[in-house]
Amino acid sequence: MSRTKICAVALDPDALDTDALDPNARAAGSGYHLDIPVALRWGDMDINNHINNVQISRIFEESRVRSFFEWMPDRPRKFSFLVARQDIEFSAPVHYSLDPVHVRTCIGRVGRSSFVMALRLFDQSGTLCATAETTMVVVDPDTGRPTPIPDDARGLLSARLGEPVRFHTPRTNAAG
Repeated sequence: MSRTKICAVALDPDALDTDALDPNARAAGSGYHLDIPVALRWGDMDINNHINNVQISRIFEESRVRSFFEWMPDRPRKFSFLVARQDIEFSAPVHYSLDPVHVRTCIGRVGRSSFVMALRLFDQSGTLCATAETTMVVVDPDTGRPTPIPDDARGLLSARLGEPVRFHTPRTNAAG
């Protein structure tokens, strides 16, 4: 079984060489992110010979999960959160390769009972292929209702604030 290297780095949109990244770097004002390598599967491709958009969503999900295992390895059961919204903008196709893609994750915003994750998927050559913004709502595990983010979790999330997502295509309200 191979182990995946995850490293926290200062935001540098042009660098993708994970061997050159300092896991302790966090330059003031430049933002924070965690670089998550994710292996592709042959079955992720579609008839157009690129990774299917549904699988891109799965890659973002895997990156979110790995981020939280890295950020909060001892997360108490009383602190639960759910996906409330996810927006994805695709900017280039991802083609199958034995080399992993890389997803840069960070916290884009922290609210009272929710927070936003900013995710950017880069292919093996360093091309930005997709951008996602995922709103997570903290819920009480007993009632399932939104609840304020606990202070200790707020501190952990705030320490991971980075570059928020800026979509090129304006988002519209689905109802209108």
